[in-house]
Amino acid sequence: MISRSPLLNVMCNAAFKAARSLVRDYGEVEHLQVSRKGPGDFVSTADKKAETILYKELKKARPSYGFIMEEGGEIPGEDEYTWIIDPLDGTTNFLHAIPHFAVSIGLQKGSELIAGVVYDPIKDEIFYAEKGIGAFLNERRLRVSTRHQLVEAVLATGIPFALHNEKTRRQFHTSLDCLMPQVAGVRRFGAASLDLAYVAAGRFEGYWERPIASWDIAAGVVLVREAGGYVCDLEGEDNLFSTKSILATNQALHQPLKDLLLPVYK
Repeated sequence: MISRSPLLNVMCNAAFKAARSLVRDYGEVEHLQVSRKGPGDFVSTADKKAETILYKELKKARPSYGFIMEEGGEIPGEDEYTWIIDPLDGTTNFLHAIPHFAVSIGLQKGSELIAGVVYDPIKDEIFYAEKGIGAFLNERRLRVSTRHQLVEAVLATGIPFALHNEKTRRQFHTSLDCLMPQVAGVRRFGAASLDLAYVAAGRFEGYWERPIASWDIAAGVVLVREAGGYVCDLEGEDNLFSTKSILATNQALHQPLKDLLLPVYK
C-alpha cells in the first residue's frame, strides 16, 4: 500500500470532501440554479459549494498558504506557498450530466509547482503527485506511455471558447490541420486536469491547449512531470501561466510535437 505524505493526505482528503458535495448535486443536475459567467462558461451552485469546502479544508490544514481560485480569485498568503484550485473542472460536462469532471488542487512554492491532486469522483480515480516522490493513480505508480511514433499517438486538446477571435481560431484550426494527418486521433473531453492526468497515466501521448487558466493545469503539470513526461508552454518555455498555454507529452514525442505545434502558435 502506498503511504502518502502528510501534504498529499491533506490535499486528497480535501478533494474527497469537495467531491462528495459535487456528486450529491450531480444526482440532481437538472435542478441546479446556474448563473452565466461568460461565453460557454457556466458557474453552478455545486461549483461554488465545492470551492468553499476546499478553501475551508486547506485553510484549516495550512493557514499561512495563499489561494488562487477559479471563483474566489486570488487570496495572498503569509508565506511562499499558494494553493491553485479548480473545484469543478468540466463544469459544462457536469451541467449536461456527462460523467467526466474532476476536482483539481495544485500547490505552488514561489514560482514552482510542487504537488498536485486530481480526483474524478465518478470513476473514483485519485491522481496525485509530489515533486521528487512520483505520480500515482490510487495505489499504482504512474508512467507516461512509451509510444514513440506519431502515428500511434492519441492526443487531447480543448476547443477555445474565444473562437470569435480571428487569431485564436486560426491557430486552433491550423494545429488540427498539422496534427490530424499524422496521429492516431485527437480527443476533446472537456476537463483539462483529467487530460493531463491521462497523459501521466499513459492513456494519452500528449495534450496541448491555448488559452488555458492556471487552475485548470496546475495539478496536472506535476502529475505529468513526476510520471516522466515533459511539459512546456507553446513557445517552448516554462511560462505556462503567463502565456496561458501548455504542451504536455511523453518522453519520445515531446520534440516531434514541439516541432509541429510551436510554429503554429508564434
